[in-house]
Amino acid sequence: MTTKSMIVAGIMSGTSADGIDVALVQITPGKLKPKLTLLAHEGFRFPAPLRRAVLSAMNASAISTAELARLNWRLGIAHAEAVSATLECHPLIIDLIGCHGQTLYHQPRAATYAGRSFACTWQAGEAQVIAGTLGIPVVSNFRPADMVAGGQGAPLVPLLDYVMFAHPKRGRVLQNIGGIANLTAIPAGATSDAAIAFDTGPGNMVIDALTQELYGKPFDRDGGFAAQGTVLKLVLERALRDPYFQLKPPRTAGREQFGREYAAKFLAACQRNSKKLEDALATATALTAETIAQSYKRFAKRKMANSGVDYIVSGGGARNRTLMAMLARRLEPIGCELAVSEDFGMPAEAKEAAAFALLAWQTWHHLPANVPAATGATRPAILGQVTFA
Repeated sequence: MTTKSMIVAGIMSGTSADGIDVALVQITPGKLKPKLTLLAHEGFRFPAPLRRAVLSAMNASAISTAELARLNWRLGIAHAEAVSATLECHPLIIDLIGCHGQTLYHQPRAATYAGRSFACTWQAGEAQVIAGTLGIPVVSNFRPADMVAGGQGAPLVPLLDYVMFAHPKRGRVLQNIGGIANLTAIPAGATSDAAIAFDTGPGNMVIDALTQELYGKPFDRDGGFAAQGTVLKLVLERALRDPYFQLKPPRTAGREQFGREYAAKFLAACQRNSKKLEDALATATALTAETIAQSYKRFAKRKMANSGVDYIVSGGGARNRTLMAMLARRLEPIGCELAVSEDFGMPAEAKEAAAFALLAWQTWHHLPANVPAATGATRPAILGQVTFA
C-alpha cells in the first residue's frame, strides 16, 4: 500500500485517569521513517462523576456488566467530545483518529481463568461512538495484537520516541511520567530495533493517591507539598525491595501493581514513621525518582555509554518541580542532561497522544508499529482495529 500524508488526531487517557489529551498531528511519509509535525493539542479533565466511575472500575474485584457497558459507551462519548472541542479551537480537517482508550485492566503475563492460561487486556471507550459521532474512521484497541505475538502489549510509545528523537551522535532517553513511568533508551545512531523500553514503575500514581487522601487535592501541583517534607529513608528502602523493581525488561506495570491497594499500604508505612503529611508526599516522590534512576542505571546506561545522553522527560510528572529536582540529582552525576520534551518540539502533555496518532497512521497503511525489543513480542505486528464511520 502506498503511504500518504494525513492529519491524524491522537487521543490518550492514561493510568492517572485524570482526563483526555488530544494531539492533532501531520504525518508525512519519509525515506527511512515518517515525519511528524504537531499542529495542535488540548487537554480535558474528566467530569468528577466519570472519573469516579473509571477509578472504581480499574482492577475492580467485582463490578456489574451493566456498569462496564455503560462506562465503555460513556468513555466513547467523552473521547468524541474531546476531539470535537479540540477541532473547535483548531479548525483542521482530520483524516483519521487513533484512540488508546482508558485501560481498565492489563494482565501482561499469563494466568489461569476458566481452565486456560493466557494474558489479556482491556481499554474502554467505544470506538463506534467516536467514529459515528465525528464521521471519521478510528483505530483503537492497540495492545492485543502485540500480546498475541508474545509481547506484553506495552510500552507502545517507543515508535514515536524513535521517529521523533533518535539522533546520530547523541543517546536519547525518553522518560514519560504519567500514572506509570516508562522510558525508551535509544543509543546514538541506533535503529528502532536497538531501542530499550520498559515501565520503570510508579510515576504520578502513588503521589496522586496520597495527595487526594491527605489533602483532598487531585495532584501535588509543582510538587509543592513534597518540597516541604523529608524523605523517610526506611520506608523508601523497603519500598525499593518490591519484586517488580528486580524484574528485567521487558516489563510493564499498572494499577494492578501500584494502584489504590499499594498506595494505602505505602501511606500506612509512612504514617508509622512520621505524622507529617508532607513527609509521605516527599517519600512517594522519591520513590518515583529513585525507581526511574535505578532502572536507567541497571538496564539502559551500559548501552548508552559511548555518547552524551539527553534525558528527555514528558508527561504530567515533568511539571512537578520537586520530582524533576530529585531526578536531576540522581541522573546528572552519571552523564545525563535532563530536559523536557518541549525543548525538542513536543509538549509534555501531548507526547503520548501524538504517539497514538502515529500508531493509527501505521495501522491505516498496514505497517507494524510495535517495537518487539520493548514489548517482548516475537515479531513485528500491525496494531489496532479500524472502525469506520
